Amino acid sequence: MHVENGELRRHAAELGVAVSYWDWQGREVTVPDETLAAIVAVLEDAPPADGSFAASEAVAPAPAQRSWGFAVQLYSLRSRNSWGFGDLRDLADLAAWSARELGAGFVLINPLHAAEPLPPISASPYLPMSRRWVSPLYLRIEDIPEYQDLSDPERRRVAQLSQPLRDASQTPALIDRDAVWTAKREALDMLRKVPLSDTRQAAFDTFRAAHGQSLADWAAWCALAEVHGPDYRAWPESLRDPRSAETEVQRGDLATQAEFHTWVQWLVLSQVAAAQAAAREAGMAIGVIADLAIGAHPGGADAWATQEYFARGFTVGAPPDGFNQRGQDWGLPPMHPRAVAAAGYRPLADLINANLSLGGGLRIDHVMGLSRLWWIPAGAPPTEGAYVYYDAAGTLGTLAAAAAGSIVVGEDLGTVEPWLREALAARGVLGTQMLWFERGWSDEPLAPQWWRENSLVTVSTHDLPPAAAFLSGSQVTDRLNLGLLTRPEAEERAESERTVNDWIGALVEQGLLPAGERPTADEFTVGLYAYLARTPARLIGVNLAEATGETRSQNMPGTCEEYPNWRLPLCGRDGHPVLLEDLATNALVSAVARAASGA
Repeated sequence: MHVENGELRRHAAELGVAVSYWDWQGREVTVPDETLAAIVAVLEDAPPADGSFAASEAVAPAPAQRSWGFAVQLYSLRSRNSWGFGDLRDLADLAAWSARELGAGFVLINPLHAAEPLPPISASPYLPMSRRWVSPLYLRIEDIPEYQDLSDPERRRVAQLSQPLRDASQTPALIDRDAVWTAKREALDMLRKVPLSDTRQAAFDTFRAAHGQSLADWAAWCALAEVHGPDYRAWPESLRDPRSAETEVQRGDLATQAEFHTWVQWLVLSQVAAAQAAAREAGMAIGVIADLAIGAHPGGADAWATQEYFARGFTVGAPPDGFNQRGQDWGLPPMHPRAVAAAGYRPLADLINANLSLGGGLRIDHVMGLSRLWWIPAGAPPTEGAYVYYDAAGTLGTLAAAAAGSIVVGEDLGTVEPWLREALAARGVLGTQMLWFERGWSDEPLAPQWWRENSLVTVSTHDLPPAAAFLSGSQVTDRLNLGLLTRPEAEERAESERTVNDWIGALVEQGLLPAGERPTADEFTVGLYAYLARTPARLIGVNLAEATGETRSQNMPGTCEEYPNWRLPLCGRDGHPVLLEDLATNALVSAVARAASGA
């Protein structure tokens, strides 16, 4: 018979560890002693803060007006000119077109965080090598000014590199990041040999000086990763400490490679700024809303350069919920609450500032992580994790103080403590409401007037199926085939059908669908966005994949190679690719945009 260790549990609670939690079915679950002991040992490794830090009382600015905008996985949105991968020129063009023609006020994008500097390139934008820097996969090569100075043979070579990738955009084939980066890297190697003009060199020097040690660390990690692999934990011992590795990187070929990666960041961040400028010039009140992932790869650049701020031996995830009944392990190392607090939250401030600079707003993925995270011991399943608390006054104050002039959206879906939403609102941070999760006291669809004003509302997210898949029931079939259901298929289908019928009834009640007949997928999708337009929410996000009739999820939590997560190109209901240029004549896109705008 298992006997709980009372002293251990009391000490864990004193350190900010929840010794039990309430699951998605309303049951109290006790955290195993083994989990608590492992967490306590790591927390005690770092001294507590000295008490000198004073949390900011800043409040982030609210949106100046109500607006809607597309939410897009940028890599999936290809054009006839991008290299088989949606890029920053595509972002600029989407923003300008949707603002001028449809009245959109923003574009919400996936994290643009940096991945490995050489193949194989990880597909997930939520498991990057660095959250501080931007992936050069998103570069439009032809928009780099030095492209104009290439010789005719060099331009022909660039065209040869790009054409197979452009041809692939005309097909529904999965996005091939390795092929894209291999081609762009060769093009960048050519461009690097072109001398910079005096003006461009001065701009590059200013960029390097402004970003200092953080940029130098990123470039050094990239140079070393090209030789030793992208997981610093497998490097020679002398290189695992960034300060001792500096001398090695300053020599010969490594110095040249580090300089290359410094230059590449200058190029990509220039194109990020150009996309935001295009959005604002087209009339967008906000422009680009960037996305900050909850963490980064445990062997990547952030974990290497700032390893003193991470807790080793744990990953971050989520306990079981209704859609992910086995829980989730995201493979990300958690930041150490004591170490970050002792540093006056400077690591968090630097990270937020870097991502706020990418546009006019910032979405914080799993914003609950600023107050608590689900820590999972190495080798344990997600069900054996525990919540570890962070000082919300310090983290939220740091976020709000950094957000001057930019709106901030917190993704607060799933298990959220009631007080946190109030604390976020008090700091000016908008929440997130996703239609399928919003139910009233009697478990009915939440009436429009009861939705929160200070929120971004949407029908679905990248982790959930589009509306068409709910209507057809294919979302149950997909999860069944992947082994993700933990209850009988019949029970799951009955629950799904009940949910769909509830929402059809709600749309009929609002006069958004005719009574007595089952809607088509397009009618259902348009009706749901029209429903969102009747809420008081400040921002309405339109999932672009949903607006083109897509039936597949971009990501299927709980899977890895079994499903093509983060590799699906934008397609329509017929499975054929939808390019950026096709959006203007897509009837469903136009209808959904009108519905979301309240027209």
